[in-house]
Formats: sequence, structure tokens, C-alpha cells
Amino acid sequence: QSFKLLGFLDVQSVPCARESVLYGSLGSLVVGLGHFLATSRVRRSCDFAVGGFLSTMLGYWFYCRYNLAQQRIRQRMLKEGMQNRMLFEGSYLDPERNQTGNERSDS
Repeated sequence: QSFKLLGFLDVQSVPCARESVLYGSLGSLVVGLGHFLATSRVRRSCDFAVGGFLSTMLGYWFYCRYNLAQQRIRQRMLKEGMQNRMLFEGSYLDPERNQTGNERSDS
């Protein structure tokens, strides 16, 4: 069972979708209720609530996706570094290899 928002956004499988919708609904509540308490205009407060939902949801969506992309880049760099370490371990290309005086004179 998957929950699709607006018929196309699968909230369970798309990264950051669930959190974006939750923060958007919270932003909608805060903006709409705040505008209503300030002006006592119901229809306009609902309009502000919809705007608050969209802006909060999209703002958190881009923030979360940016952090996810950064995390994936760091994971890829770490994976490549670990593969290179296994590949070069014990060879003359190993940066952590302690070279003694005899090894320097041979190469």
C-alpha cells in the first residue's frame, strides 16, 4: 500500500516527500492561524494557509534534497577511497606505508 499525494507523488518511496508534506502542513497551520488571529478574516487566512503550505513544503523539499545529494557524494567519495586503499595497500603507492632508508635507496 502506497500513499500518493495529488495522484503522482508517492510519499513512501520518494526521499524527503513525507517530511516535506509534514512540515508543509505545520507551516500551513502556523501561517493560517497566525493570519486569522491577526485579521479575523477567514477566507484570506485560508489563502495564506495554502501559500504557507506550498512555500514551506517546497522550501523543505529543496533543503532536504540538497542535503541528500551532499550525503550521496560523501558516501561515493568514501567508497572510492576505501576501494583505493584496498587496491594500493602494501604497494609503493600506499601513502601510509612507512619507508625506511633501505627501501628509498632501492627505488
